[in-house]
Amino acid sequence: MVTLAAPAVLTALALSGQLTFAGQAGTAAPLEWSSGGPLTVDALPEVVYTAHRGGALEVPENSMSGLMAAFERGTAQVLDVDTRMLRDGTLVAFHDEHLDRTTNMKGPVRNLTRTDWERVRLVPPPGLRSRWRAERPPTVAEVLERFGGRTVMILEAKDPDSLRPLAKLLRKRGLERSVFVNTHFPWVAKRAHRLGLNTQLWRNAKEMRTDRPARWRSFVDVLDVDYKARDEDLVRAVNSGIPRIWAHTVNTPKQRDRVLRLGCNGVITNAPGLLARTPVRGPVPVRPLSEG
Repeated sequence: MVTLAAPAVLTALALSGQLTFAGQAGTAAPLEWSSGGPLTVDALPEVVYTAHRGGALEVPENSMSGLMAAFERGTAQVLDVDTRMLRDGTLVAFHDEHLDRTTNMKGPVRNLTRTDWERVRLVPPPGLRSRWRAERPPTVAEVLERFGGRTVMILEAKDPDSLRPLAKLLRKRGLERSVFVNTHFPWVAKRAHRLGLNTQLWRNAKEMRTDRPARWRSFVDVLDVDYKARDEDLVRAVNSGIPRIWAHTVNTPKQRDRVLRLGCNGVITNAPGLLARTPVRGPVPVRPLSEG
């Protein structure tokens, strides 16, 4: 397995409302659940930090080594991973439709099989700090074996037809309450809800101008809003009755402070380490999950 050339520094950073995961630091073996069972979304604090693709400004996105580093550093309570489905139905941790941007290969991800996937190598971006090595992108099953139940996760179903296989993986491991299944499409979120999954719906700033998110409150658990949206659109989302309003992709303290001030109760960031090191400036309203 590929690791960092230098050991990750395990720190306990002071983050408002941050969870402390017992036994988290320095452990990499598959989880052996305690008698209490897996960690679930009910354990999340009032204000939540999510490492987007593991924290893509700090680690190679959707890589096992990057996810491990984000988990061990403890700068976010949620790990976000994109998912794609291969030709043979295998679910893999990957963002793009094509391999070209982040790997040593080219072409559509959907054309590959599980055997083909063994030959794919993620190529770390040259701008990342520390020395990262090329590695095979993991399958979703491997990600769940490593982190499932040890931390709350977001799995974004980039391919809508992957929803049932994804639900099957989560049910097999008893992780239905430990994972948010993310999508851009309200109809996919409704289908995920009907499958008994925690649902997350993301919307961009243009869409948010005309969205009426209160219509989705019966089947959306997290509304994932664009931090670039207008103040009035963010406030409408906050007042929609959906319990969790998390803003993406928030990479600076200034961006974070604004969305928290407007009532969002979570941020999704490529820079969890930076945000964890930088205190929030100004008062942050805390909205109980039961309130709209």
